[in-house]
Order: sequence, then C-alpha cells, then structure tokens
Amino acid sequence: MITGLSAGVLWGLDTVILGIALVMTPFVSTEQAIFLAPFVSTFLHDACSSIWMLIYMGIRRQYKNVLKALKTRSGKFIILGALLGGPIGMSGYVASINYIGPAYTAIISAMFPALGAFLSYVFLKEKMRPIQIIGLIVSIGGIIVLGYTPGGGEIKNLVLGFSCAILCCVGWASEAVICAYGLKDPNITDEQALQIRQLTSAVFYGAVILSVLKGWEFTFALLPTKAFLIILISALFGTASYLCYYRAIGTIGASKSMALNITYSAWSVVFSILLLHTLPDLKSILCGIVIVAGSLVAATDMKEIFTRK
Repeated sequence: MITGLSAGVLWGLDTVILGIALVMTPFVSTEQAIFLAPFVSTFLHDACSSIWMLIYMGIRRQYKNVLKALKTRSGKFIILGALLGGPIGMSGYVASINYIGPAYTAIISAMFPALGAFLSYVFLKEKMRPIQIIGLIVSIGGIIVLGYTPGGGEIKNLVLGFSCAILCCVGWASEAVICAYGLKDPNITDEQALQIRQLTSAVFYGAVILSVLKGWEFTFALLPTKAFLIILISALFGTASYLCYYRAIGTIGASKSMALNITYSAWSVVFSILLLHTLPDLKSILCGIVIVAGSLVAATDMKEIFTRK
C-alpha cells in the first residue's frame, strides 16, 4: 500500500518538474517547438529514465539477468505492455488534446483505472469489493472535476479526438495488466521489468515517432540547454515512481496499484505549492482530498483491516 501510494507521490513531483521544463524558452520559441514539445519531452524523459535504470541495474549487477528476462515469454509480454502504455498511450493522449482539447481528454483518460480494474478481473481474476469499486469511481470523479476546464481548447475533429483518447485509456490500462501478468514469472523482478519497459519505450519513440515527425534536429538542440537538465531530474523521480508502481503491481495487483497511482493528480497540487508557490483554489483542495481518499478506499480491503482473526 505504502509503495503504491509512493508511486503516486513521486509521479506528482515528476509531473510538476517536467511542467517547469515545458514552459522554458526552447519548448515555446517557435510553432514547431510547441508542436514537438510533448513528443520530444516524452522521449527524453523515457530515455533519461532508461539511463537512470541502467546505472541502478549496473550498481546491482543485474545486466545479465535483464538480458535473460528479455528472452522469456514474460519478458516479451512486458515489451508489449511498454509499447501500449508508453508510445501508443502517450501519443493517443497528446493527439487527443490536439483534436478535442485538454478538458475532454482529461475526462476520458481518467477512466483508465476503471478499465484496468475490469481487465484485471477478466484476465488476472483480481476481485474488488463493492466498497472498493465505489472508492475507485469517487477517485476518478475527483480527477475529472480537477482536470476539466470549460472551454479548454477548440474541437478540431470530435471522432478522431475521442478515438485517440480511448486509445490512450486502453494503452495505459493494458500496460498495468500485462505487466502484472509478466511479473507472475518468478524469474523476472519488478526492476528488470522496468528496465525493459523504459528501454523499449525510448527506442520505439526515438526510432519511429521522432523519425516520422522529423524531430531529431530539435531534440539534439535541446541537449545543451537548462530545460534538458530539468527533464533529467524529473526522469529521476519518474524512475523512482515507476519502481514503486511496478513493485506494487507485483505485490497487491494491477487494479489496486492503479487506484493508488492516480493520486498523482492530487500530489501535483501539493508540489505546485512547494515548488512554484502556486496557491490552489478551493476546487483543487477538495478534489485532491476526494482523489486520495477514494483511491485509498479502492486499494484497501476494509474487511482485512477491521477483522481480527
């Protein structure tokens, strides 16, 4: 439980730090920079995270075990999960914002833990009690209210935008479920799975998405800037978040881990206060409390806690 919640806290910190980088001059100087910013920042974030994991795994002398894990059936499932949750899910998210705006995208993408819980029930036989399902619904409702901004963006293509948002939702939900399946293999640890995940995401993003968008020149131009240094720092916290997330998936299951992980929406409000000195409005405070409380109920077996054996 604590590990799963830590994933949400660290991802909230990662989100705020990455947001600082995205408003710096290199990302907003031209129309091309604004267009490429979400794709290039995601690639750099995952690439830097992969480097942090390589350092971490090197210290632990796990390189050989990662190569062994890659050759297993479970390792190939984790690669599939990485593609669904990383390049495919994030690309759908960014494209949806472009076509229907951030408000509707926030609403649809927030549904991924509910879909993940359903997929976990179907494929992994993970069960949630009625009170846990209610907690999940309450938490998702808090995220929708927090993320929704009336009139937030012009609708360019409704059908395509909603399709991309659903693709994002499916990708993020599927990643957790597939990862949980892969981690059932006793020969693969959560650390090895994360190394495979980040490396797969970075390689696919760089080789396919950046090549198609012709974003390599812009990417290389970012490397000597302060914005890249901040992305490197955010990726460190993002890596720690993923380590907690994958460990939680391996211990308490995908559905409960997702419920705890989505609390990052609330924690990002807290870190905005600490790092940016941005005072939240009443809506943000109330939504933050609802998100965290609902997620804790969704991830907790109340019967286990209150029943003495």
